[in-house]
Amino acid sequence: MNRFLTVAAVALAVPPVSAEGDPTISFTNDVLPVITKAGCVAGACHAKSDGQNGFQLSIFSFDPDSDYREIVFDAKGRRIFPASPDHSLILLKATNQIPHEGEKRFEVDSESYRVIRQWIAEGAPRTIPNETEPTGITIDPPALSFKKGETRPIKVTVAYSDGTKRDVTDLCEFTSNDAAFATVDHHGKITAGEVPGENSVIVRYVDQVAAVRVVIPPDQLLPESEYTALKANNKIDEFAYARFRELGLFPSAPCTDSEFIRRATLDAIGRIPTVEETKRFLESKAPDKRAKLVDTLLSEENRFDYANYWATKWGDLLRPNTQRVGVKPVYLLDDWIRRKFQVNTPWNEFVTELLSASGSTHRYGPVAVIRDKREPADMAEFISQIFLGVRLNCAKCHHHPSEKWSQDDYYSMAAFFGSMKRKGQGISAPISGEPEFWWFEPGGTVKHPVSEAVMKPRAPDGTEYGDTGDRDPRSLLAEWITKPENPYFARAMVNRIWAELLGKGLVDPVDDFRESNPAVNQPLLDWLAKDFVEHGYDQKHTIATILKSRLYQQSSTPNEHNATDTRNFSRSYRRRLPAEVLLDTLSTITGDPEKLQGLPNDSPAMQQWNHLLPNDFLDAFGRPNSSAAPPLERDPGGSVVQALHLMNSKVLQKKFAGENPWVSELEKLSPEESVGQIYLRLFSRSPADDEKRIALNHLGTEATAPREKIENLIWSLVNSAEFVLNH
Repeated sequence: MNRFLTVAAVALAVPPVSAEGDPTISFTNDVLPVITKAGCVAGACHAKSDGQNGFQLSIFSFDPDSDYREIVFDAKGRRIFPASPDHSLILLKATNQIPHEGEKRFEVDSESYRVIRQWIAEGAPRTIPNETEPTGITIDPPALSFKKGETRPIKVTVAYSDGTKRDVTDLCEFTSNDAAFATVDHHGKITAGEVPGENSVIVRYVDQVAAVRVVIPPDQLLPESEYTALKANNKIDEFAYARFRELGLFPSAPCTDSEFIRRATLDAIGRIPTVEETKRFLESKAPDKRAKLVDTLLSEENRFDYANYWATKWGDLLRPNTQRVGVKPVYLLDDWIRRKFQVNTPWNEFVTELLSASGSTHRYGPVAVIRDKREPADMAEFISQIFLGVRLNCAKCHHHPSEKWSQDDYYSMAAFFGSMKRKGQGISAPISGEPEFWWFEPGGTVKHPVSEAVMKPRAPDGTEYGDTGDRDPRSLLAEWITKPENPYFARAMVNRIWAELLGKGLVDPVDDFRESNPAVNQPLLDWLAKDFVEHGYDQKHTIATILKSRLYQQSSTPNEHNATDTRNFSRSYRRRLPAEVLLDTLSTITGDPEKLQGLPNDSPAMQQWNHLLPNDFLDAFGRPNSSAAPPLERDPGGSVVQALHLMNSKVLQKKFAGENPWVSELEKLSPEESVGQIYLRLFSRSPADDEKRIALNHLGTEATAPREKIENLIWSLVNSAEFVLNH
């Protein structure tokens, strides 16, 4: 009894109602944040699939109405006791005054206790008069620079729909993206670790999410003069140097001309340069020869190599499995993608045509995409991830755990595809399957799975369109996506291009834009997106801009100031060649084209349009899993299987021992000339002195036939890291 008297005494300081007599505590804005912060709506507690001890809440409070019913009315209302709020089960359990498996969640004299107690005393209303909704939160300061081990607080302010603001720091959840780098307590006090670098602390209030950037500079920063002496080829370098100054990083030296021509040719058009191209570039004395090389690589003369290379990348993202949609639709889609890259179709036009696709799956390639993603929700989720960089899939069932997206956002996006009609054979046998026809017809609906409300088409953070009448809602979505002011599309596209050229995106993963996964250099990403829009969504322009930057042209050799950097692009990150590129390169240098099923003889692997077509080499080197649904991801890492395949594959051995015209030409040269040609062909450089000596010693042995010695030398160099990696 004394325990309850103490609790009641504490509670007397809280007025049960406002001076006007109206309730003052909002269930959504006050109570749910307390419950969320206490951990009650975590997946391991009352928000797991079947709840906890008969008490089930929605995960991350994504369904406030359901949570309200569960707290107030479930189990005959046993969890709250308005006549004596301090005896409410929800408070007794949370303060561990009676046994609670979750132990104590807050104290009886805490602000959390007082908020819930007053809400119960006011009658536990679902809403209060003039209740407003949160429209966003801001963090002050938005970024912090720490000394090692230093602790600093942040303040979180929420803005409401009526224009008012409120300090909600003590109602927020705080999570560090890397607890080893920085920790954060329940009151928003951040403590830095001992390792220099940057990361983020994520802040959540109700359904609003934001991030504060945390920077721990090294003990000693480099003098400003070190950075001003660096050459900036374009704005990319200026933004990068600004970030390097802040983090105490210093970029690696520029790569050699040999490294640049090999790297740029592989990254732009997916092949290694010829000996003639390499010699011409290395012998040139022009100060702008690198910029000129980039322009040549992206010119009309290389449009087929360019189209095949980039279509392969986008085929991974868009191409369905033939066993799901049929052979002909997949082939037509692949052909459509390649033709679009051949003429460098601007991305706003590409997306508009893809989104508005209608007709027969046996006549028009893009219809294969909607045939594969047959349900409106699947298509919405797919388009959002590919072209907006937003993963809405979590919001299909509940509020996104680390973003602001709700079920309303998910199904409002799906509503753009709710009026699509289809006729004909659907999912069918891959070869004998009949065509299927898709078209827009007004009247289709998408319903919210909980409220069963008919959803109006609305893009994430976009306008709700209401009744679109006879107009296809997909055209409205395409207009919204490709508007110059769209905050998602341009950033998502340039981030994908950046990742292909530098090994990872400014936002990584490339399709996971959210407040809790910020870009490593947001000003640079914003500028790239703006430049992309201003140049007509031209991918080749963005590629050229990146390739011409000093940042791209850095060496992969680290220095003492960037040896541990794996995220901020202060050096070039070495990357394994894609499977198709590596196979085509081996076929070219051995003079033995790979015979690929489903393609004419002598076709390069880069023209492969179907991952189901068998090829052990492509599978070993990371071709996507053909049974998975697009977008497909590749594993860029190396493996023992790859090394063994290069060394022992009978198919490759046959290639090296075949009638190779290049080896025949090398036989006619002197040993020194032969070694020089081999290094130029494979690595775009001349051999170092020790490499030359070893190679000449090998070619000078008596026991082996001359041709076999040349073949063995090429084979040994092909098995080196320098060959399979792009430096």
